[in-house]
Amino acid sequence: MITIADIKNDEEVKAIMSIAESQIEALGFTEHSVRHSSIVSKWAGDILEGVGGSPHRVELTRIAGYLHDIGNSVNREDHAQSGALLAYKILTRMKMKYIDAAEIMMAIGNHDESQGLPVSDITAALIIADKADVHKSRVRKNITRLNTDGLNIHDRVNLAAEKSMVYVDREKDEIVLNILIDTEKCPVMDYFEIYFKRMQLSRKAADFLGKRFALIINNVRLL
Repeated sequence: MITIADIKNDEEVKAIMSIAESQIEALGFTEHSVRHSSIVSKWAGDILEGVGGSPHRVELTRIAGYLHDIGNSVNREDHAQSGALLAYKILTRMKMKYIDAAEIMMAIGNHDESQGLPVSDITAALIIADKADVHKSRVRKNITRLNTDGLNIHDRVNLAAEKSMVYVDREKDEIVLNILIDTEKCPVMDYFEIYFKRMQLSRKAADFLGKRFALIINNVRLL
């Protein structure tokens, strides 16, 4: 079986991810590099494991999480679809079983809130993990010193996010996203302005996994 370690060590993957991040940086978006991919990979796998996914499905989910943004190497527009096709090509070249590569392709193709839907357990876990990663470390270092009033809303929200974590609460039958926001840098309402549609998709994804989605910001439950 192809593992997440194999993916991370593959030279083609490294090259495509490097190009993807260079384009995202040139466009002025928040970080989408190995840091983001690694976090999404871990969280997505942890989510599926937490809801009872098999070790095989969990490993496929970790791979989908790591590769989910490689379509940014082509263009930011429709990056989920282009990334899905790139991932399938890479995985089959690495001799992954066609059905497993197709599962990952489907998950990546559905991870973005503009067109995606939770159509499998892997897809659902990937969606939640991707939307959960809001954090100040995603803001470009060359702009973190600026007054927050001069930043766009995405940078402002991420810069204010001191901590974020997502986990499965088996006792409450919930998937919980817990965020700590510095409200001196931006109001909580700014978070909802850009993340509301993403939270709606995360709720659908949790429903697909048979769980409720819970959002906690600054120790206050909002969903």
